[in-house]
Amino acid sequence: MTNIVVLNSAEHRGLRVQALAAEPRNFIGVIVNEFAHLAMHYPILFSKDADTGSFYCGAMLGFDLGENLFAQDGAKVYRPLNLQRGPFFAAGSELAIDLDSPKVGSGEPLFDEAGGPTPYLKSMVGLFRDLVPGIERTRIFTETLLGLKLIEPIDIAVSFDDGSARSLAGLYTVNKETLRELPDAEALNLFRRGYLELIYLMTASLKQVPILANKKNSRLLEGVPDLS
Repeated sequence: MTNIVVLNSAEHRGLRVQALAAEPRNFIGVIVNEFAHLAMHYPILFSKDADTGSFYCGAMLGFDLGENLFAQDGAKVYRPLNLQRGPFFAAGSELAIDLDSPKVGSGEPLFDEAGGPTPYLKSMVGLFRDLVPGIERTRIFTETLLGLKLIEPIDIAVSFDDGSARSLAGLYTVNKETLRELPDAEALNLFRRGYLELIYLMTASLKQVPILANKKNSRLLEGVPDLS
């Protein structure tokens, strides 16, 4: 259940939020604005929304449902904006919060004694200034690649030293061969719009899959339970 309300200092003066609380997610939606940061840590892939069937961009955090292999890293690695935003939502031009979220109750204060926004709350307002338009830009990027038939399925299969294995389906990446065969005018259009750089970041980020597998392997060998 959720209880999403628009924030205001009169009613929510004493609210606190756990800013670095881990989320039980193994795949999280991301926007193109953050690809350069994401590619250094996470595989960036496409998937389909379970409800609408629409493609969206996401960062892979783990191999099992609800597994976030970066949960213990805190601020040591870049955290996708959809993880950073915690219990906050956009409500038009205002900021809303889910009062029933387990992240609400302790941690960073949202308002100071005078009722003004704290640096943490100001950072959340700034985050949504990037996130909201970034969602639209990412949608257009994805639809452009779909129109050019550049998105193809990718199966990720890994084996671990404890004898277990994982096979992930329902993920998609960019078809490099189709990209190379694009007419010059289409390729130039992708370049002019900054999409070629985004494509290269996505394909380069696949190098993070074996690194993520090593991270998972170490957890399995050490007997550390998966965080969720």
